[in-house]
Amino acid sequence: MSKTKYVFVTGGVTSSLGKGIISASLAKLLQARGYRVTIQKFDPYINVDPGTMNPYEHGECYVTDDGAETDLDLGHYERFLGIRTSQANNVTTGRIYQTVIDLERQGHYLGKTVQVVPHITDEIKRRILLLGDTGDYDIVITELGGTVGDIESLPFIEAVRQIIWEKEEQECAVIHLTLVPYLNAAKELKTKPTQHSVKTMLEYGVQPDVLVCRTEHALGTELRKKIALFCNIKSTAVIESIDVETIYDVPLKMQKEKLDKVVLAHLKLSSKVDPDLESWKEFLWRLKNPKQEVNIGIVGKYVELPDAYKSIAEAFIHAGSENETKVKVHYIHSEMLNEDNVEAKIKGMDGILVAPGFGERGIEGKIATIKYVRENNIPFFGICLGMQCAVVEFARNMVNLPDAASTEMNPETSNPVIDMMEEQKSITKKGGTMRLGAYPCQLSKGSKAYQAYGKTKIDERHRHRYEFNNHYKEAFENAGMNCTGINPESHLVEIVEIPSHPWFVGVQFHPEYRSTVDNPHPLFVRFVKASAEYAAKNN
Repeated sequence: MSKTKYVFVTGGVTSSLGKGIISASLAKLLQARGYRVTIQKFDPYINVDPGTMNPYEHGECYVTDDGAETDLDLGHYERFLGIRTSQANNVTTGRIYQTVIDLERQGHYLGKTVQVVPHITDEIKRRILLLGDTGDYDIVITELGGTVGDIESLPFIEAVRQIIWEKEEQECAVIHLTLVPYLNAAKELKTKPTQHSVKTMLEYGVQPDVLVCRTEHALGTELRKKIALFCNIKSTAVIESIDVETIYDVPLKMQKEKLDKVVLAHLKLSSKVDPDLESWKEFLWRLKNPKQEVNIGIVGKYVELPDAYKSIAEAFIHAGSENETKVKVHYIHSEMLNEDNVEAKIKGMDGILVAPGFGERGIEGKIATIKYVRENNIPFFGICLGMQCAVVEFARNMVNLPDAASTEMNPETSNPVIDMMEEQKSITKKGGTMRLGAYPCQLSKGSKAYQAYGKTKIDERHRHRYEFNNHYKEAFENAGMNCTGINPESHLVEIVEIPSHPWFVGVQFHPEYRSTVDNPHPLFVRFVKASAEYAAKNN
């Protein structure tokens, strides 16, 4: 059996250059060439995972099938590759140190002084090699978060240096992503930041094999030669990553730049098959040549940072392409909404998605929005807390329970239509203790959900502590809200619908996590279709 190869992706000069997209794009190209590829993300922050982090701090917390709360880059990996990631695909400094300290407390190190080198770096190396050791992958791409030169990144770079030293030359490749800024005053691109970034890498003992240069202007042959000369690499290994219209253009741009060929050559690998990206190109063509347009409002409380709803935004891109429809997303702050102004605030929207979240802030704005769209037959999609708000609104206005609430917002309510799950009531720790990961759901035939999925048995990913209170199930169904998706084991209500409404669906799970380029999520596809029908009828 051939050995697993390792590709490391590091970043320099500045953060937010798009290491995740470059990693996912390279993986997509290698996958198209017949290789089994996966990607993992190593984050240098001390939080054990992003599960307890405010979305303003870190953007969306992405959840995997096995219940890991992870970095949003794992969403990009899954959307590009169409494969499932797991706990092993995202590791933080916090998790590394927690593991080492737990081992020290157990006496694992036999009384030795526990140090960054070798103990922390050994644990990093073990985690890096974990996926490769399964034998399931030909190539493992490891993205190192942060920027080279940051104090917190040092142990990770040192671990990479040791792995490269321990393995044969053709088993590893290092891709360094840098910025080549354009100085308007001088009217030229500057390579010095890239040179200094590579110099820092060399000081740490790691020679980049490939440079991916983010730029707003074409690099040109001479500039590539200059970068290659001063960074000690071949000019063919200087890859231009110019700004593009959509992140889904990047794999094709990287193919044009021959990034996959350069990496395969370094790893002494040949192309197993000619890359077939026709379905990807078809997706892009539909995306860029829509036949119609819809305006969809995302009502949430983290709208100042669109990354807080990253998977939802991407799911709309996938569903829009599938429907040959341009989805114009409008972020609407739920704190700014109430029953008096909601009509004016959401005017012109062809559909409303009420977003997930936690806590009381902005709740009444979400409820006011749901009341308006329910009464005015505007397509509605509620996810997690959005579904729970739909239940509260319906209870207050249609089930004649004016004080109905979720016990998350009002622990003293006499009508807790949304209540904490029984198994959650004894839990005091916050990190990783919610109902997380994939769970099964049984759909009612004839429901909107069934029409979307085309089957009765599904499974979807969850991230919540509160649930629909089944004591009220009969009253809701008598009033016109059906529970059309039920967990077969716990009897938890997963989906609610109003059949008399053109499209009113609330789901307890997070369908956005499962949407990919090749498999747009069916609920998003149907919601966009319903919104397009509403637009055609009312505009």
